[in-house]
Parts: sequence; C-alpha cells; structure tokens
Amino acid sequence: MNRYCITDSAAVAASAASSGVSMIQIRAKSLSARALYNLTLEALAVCGQSKLLVNTRADIALAARAHGVHLPANSLSPISIRRIAPPGFLIGVSCHTLAELTAAAHESADFAVFGPIFPTQSKPGAPSMGLEALREACSLVSLPIYALGGITESNAPLCIEAGATGVAGISLFTTPRQPPQPASP
Repeated sequence: MNRYCITDSAAVAASAASSGVSMIQIRAKSLSARALYNLTLEALAVCGQSKLLVNTRADIALAARAHGVHLPANSLSPISIRRIAPPGFLIGVSCHTLAELTAAAHESADFAVFGPIFPTQSKPGAPSMGLEALREACSLVSLPIYALGGITESNAPLCIEAGATGVAGISLFTTPRQPPQPASP
C-alpha cells in the first residue's frame, strides 16, 4: 500500500522513510521561508528512497531540489509550475470536491490527495466524505488518488478497496503503533 506522510518534522520524516512510505510532505505553514528551506534540506538528508515534497512553496521545493510540491486546490495550477520545474518534478494537489479533482487532473497534476474521508482530529467538526465519495472520485479521473482524513491502520485497506492508490495522513505517522495483543486464555 502506498503511504504519504504529512509532517513538519525531520524526525517524523526519517521514521516514515524508514518504514517505507512512498512520499513525505513537509508542511510547516508557520515557518519563515529560510526556516522551511532548512527543514526541507534536513528532511531530504533523511528521506532515503521516499520522495520529498514541500507544501505550497514551489520556490522552496525547487531551490532545495526536493522531489516536488504539494498544492492546495486554489493555488497556482500545476501547468504553471511545470514551465519552470525540472523533468520528473512531482506536483500533488489537495482536493475536497469532485470539481477540484477534475481540475487537478486537467491541469496535469501527478496525483491528488482527497478527503477528509473519515472524521479527523486535525479538522474537528468538518464533515467527512465517506468511502462512497472516495469510490466515486477514484472512478471519475485516472489520476492517482491518496485518501486523507481520519486514516488509521484498520481503515486504510477500505480506502484501497474503494480505489485509492494509497493513503495520506499526519497522525497515521505520529501515533505510536499498538503492538498486537495476545488472545486472552
């Protein structure tokens, strides 16, 4: 299963990379440009085989030679960034509606993150879309889609069954995994 870690920590990025995640997004909205650039360099040094993307800041992703950028749906179009990016530069887009997903596919995004699929602590009170919406989204476009929002080890397979390429998350990679409990006698 493809997994996409979203973090503001080089330590979490290192841990996620060592567990075999496909991609890591550095998302640290409150950092200055210089601090974000330095964090990106630090994360690149520990990301191993995982691809590293920078949230929103294509300029920093390009300057640091990250593997790509992750954009909000209302950001600059992926086509615009492709004009200045090197070949192979990944561009992901966060989508919360089918219209945003269609636009991301039309504008040459490499993949989309779609959600929230389940209720999530990072956006309390936000309505979740559910697995049927994910299934519809996956059948709408040929773009690889990563399910986001309330993803856990136990519900991640349901997202893949609904057609998602993989799962994305924040707490999925920061919440300690619980070891299996032995059966009681």
